[in-house]
Amino acid sequence: MAIGRRPGAYICGIDAAMDVIGGKWKVLILWALHERPHRFGELRRALPGVTEKVLAAQLRELEGDGIVHREEYDEVPPRVEYSLTARGETLNEALGPLGAWGRENLLDEVPLAR
Repeated sequence: MAIGRRPGAYICGIDAAMDVIGGKWKVLILWALHERPHRFGELRRALPGVTEKVLAAQLRELEGDGIVHREEYDEVPPRVEYSLTARGETLNEALGPLGAWGRENLLDEVPLAR
C-alpha cells in the first residue's frame, strides 16, 4: 500500500516520516503494537489519556499509510485486532534510536521549578 500523503511536497526523508507519525499518539500506538497485536480496548488501556475518537482516527490513518493492519474476525461478539505491518516494523526499528536518546537524556531529568 502506498502512502498517499503530500506527493512532491517533502523536503527530506524526516519530513516524510514526521508526516506519517506526527502527533502525540501514533508513536505510542506503534510502541504498544511492537509487543503483539492488540484489540482496540487493550490499546486504549495501554495509552492512558487517549480518547476513543482520537485512537480510532489515529489507527485509521496508520492503516491508510500501510503501518498498521486491521484484522476483523467473523465471531460473535465481533473481534478486531491491530498489528504492525512489515512497513510498521521497519518504522518502529527506525524509532528505536530516538527512544534510546530520550531514555538517556530526558527520563532522569527533574523539571526545574519556576
